[in-house]
Amino acid sequence: QGQFVESGGDLVQPGGSLRLSCEASKNIIKNDMAWYRQAPGKQREMVAYITNNTTHYRDSVRDRFTISRDNAKNLVYLQMNSLKPEDTAVYYCNLLNIPNGTPGVPWGQGTQVTVSS
Repeated sequence: QGQFVESGGDLVQPGGSLRLSCEASKNIIKNDMAWYRQAPGKQREMVAYITNNTTHYRDSVRDRFTISRDNAKNLVYLQMNSLKPEDTAVYYCNLLNIPNGTPGVPWGQGTQVTVSS
């Protein structure tokens, strides 16, 4: 049983929008959280992360993506606007930091985002 459940990925045209959702337990979701992605032939990279009151983005998605959270619903979101073909990847959520004394939390199956005309 996976601890992260990602959803919302789809096939979308360039310039389109999607909102991804990540659900996890309250003990997990309360921590600093991040969205990652892995495109074909590339290593997994961090897209954005969110703390209690700050958000941060990699340069290639800044001003297009917005990360947010709803702790009461155990959810983290990634709103993606003005999508480009280079955004095509499997998107995953996970903790930003590995807790001390643990191997980290296993990756979920991710959700596929495909941007193509």
